[in-house]
Amino acid sequence: MIEEHDRIVLTEPLPESDLQAGDVGTVVHVYDEGTAYEVEFVHLDGRTVTVETVEASAVRPVASTDVIHARTRE
Repeated sequence: MIEEHDRIVLTEPLPESDLQAGDVGTVVHVYDEGTAYEVEFVHLDGRTVTVETVEASAVRPVASTDVIHARTRE
C-alpha cells in the first residue's frame, strides 16, 4: 500500500496541471485507505510545481528498477 511520504509515479497524464505519465511525486495525504492521494510534484531544485488529488488508479509505487528522467515544463 502507498503511504504518506512515499514517492509515486503517475500512470496517466494530468493535462490540466501539465503533468505527464511518468512524472514522480510525493504523497502528502492518503484518502479513504488508499482510494486517492494528495501528491506534491516538485521541480528538481525543490520548488513545488503543484499539489494534486489523484485517484489510486492513476499512480503506482516507485519500483527499484525506475530511473528518474528530467523534462522542462513551460
